[in-house]
Amino acid sequence: MQVLVTGATGKVGAHFLHRFLADPKWRDWDVRALCHHRLIEETDRLSVVQGTISDRPTVIRAMQGITHVVHMATCKETPEDAMDVAVKGMFWLLEEARVSPSFRQFILIGGDCTVGHFFVEHDAPVTEETARTPYPGCYALSKVLEEVMLEQTYIQYDLNGCCLRAPWIMEKDDFRYSLSFGDDVFGGPVWKDLVAPEEARRHHQQGTVPLLRDASGAPLKRNFVHVDDLVAAILCALDNPQAHQQLFNISMDAPVDYAALAAYLQRSRGLDSIDIASDFHSNWLVNEKAKKRLGWQPAYDLEKLVESAWAYQRAEDSPRKVWYPG
Repeated sequence: MQVLVTGATGKVGAHFLHRFLADPKWRDWDVRALCHHRLIEETDRLSVVQGTISDRPTVIRAMQGITHVVHMATCKETPEDAMDVAVKGMFWLLEEARVSPSFRQFILIGGDCTVGHFFVEHDAPVTEETARTPYPGCYALSKVLEEVMLEQTYIQYDLNGCCLRAPWIMEKDDFRYSLSFGDDVFGGPVWKDLVAPEEARRHHQQGTVPLLRDASGAPLKRNFVHVDDLVAAILCALDNPQAHQQLFNISMDAPVDYAALAAYLQRSRGLDSIDIASDFHSNWLVNEKAKKRLGWQPAYDLEKLVESAWAYQRAEDSPRKVWYPG
């Protein structure tokens, strides 16, 4: 068996390769990484094809002899690349998969941007049956198009695939810095822009955390997943007949409640919080289907997410970087 991994040098791809190659269960499987901007070192079980996913000859070369595809390549909010990666690139992958005599399974890593993240209000928990309601922007649109393209191959060609739909993915000290009032904030909102500059400086110095409130004024509930849990879900779905043509929400058992988060950080670390009003909406991504069909269980809850982020010691030669595109 041979797995093609796109996005292999990204956050999820790097973790997947490490765990896959180290797990005795997969010792007879090889990996091929399709890399564009960044390369990884080849080994006896890991080969690399360099090129852009939007180039059909590159994809043809990468797909030779492949049995399984784990498609993670994405480009976030870069309109000039979004259609090349999400539509053209995935189309070439699916075209090669459907005509390949060796192909067995296509796994797409999706995102909860397809159901609006915390930008869109849902009056019920978000399941795999919830209608797609992407928020504005090319990234959310691109992830909707990927899901639809994969589903159409089920209808047109009876392709074996599945989509693992993940919310915001955390690793290392990401979660800690997602709460920072400084320039070192990871992701959004950018908290320092929501208060006066002198307040932001004081909150940053004191380690104050935001207690984000939703549009109704209640503490916001926001979905997260740790990269370790997402990789575990990929491994559960890989070559699993229970994943056949299925969509799965892959998230923590409960969303992060910002009031519960503030209370835990006050109790465990003496950190104060400050209320931040917003027009965002609380949503709950339900993961029961993946637990039942795949036998997957998330290991991270709120406390473990906090403890792992605050315990992480970043090496001096490992600066915080977010790589977009690719």
